[in-house]
Amino acid sequence: MNPKESPSRASSGKIPVVIVKRSATGYTETVTALLDAIESRGLRVFAQIDHAAGARAVGLELEDELVVVFGSPLAGTPLMAEDPRIGIELPLRMLVWRAGEVVNVGYGDPRELSATYDVAEHAATLEQMAMLLDALAAQAAGS
Repeated sequence: MNPKESPSRASSGKIPVVIVKRSATGYTETVTALLDAIESRGLRVFAQIDHAAGARAVGLELEDELVVVFGSPLAGTPLMAEDPRIGIELPLRMLVWRAGEVVNVGYGDPRELSATYDVAEHAATLEQMAMLLDALAAQAAGS
């Protein structure tokens, strides 16, 4: 195996952890708060993926579920320069979804990426990303 190669999470049996915060507000308010929180920090929203709209487009039902893809090339580029495979994980993303009357905000812990990719020397960046995601989730959830 090439030194830069490592087994995928699927082949290693490791299931990624999703950190979840329950929102104190409704779905639309939570999404709006998340987008405002991202933009107020000078980050760029690259995409919004509306899974529920995609399901409806093919005649299926799915409760509200949106992935927001965002970030800053200043943070992600050094990680990708060190190990290009981490580009599959970047930019950062957060999920907002409705489960009945409950609205949740979720995200993966970027510190875990150093176990899969050769980015251990960027531990401080991964820690900053984790703190950012936690703060964004808290702001979006109203907690």
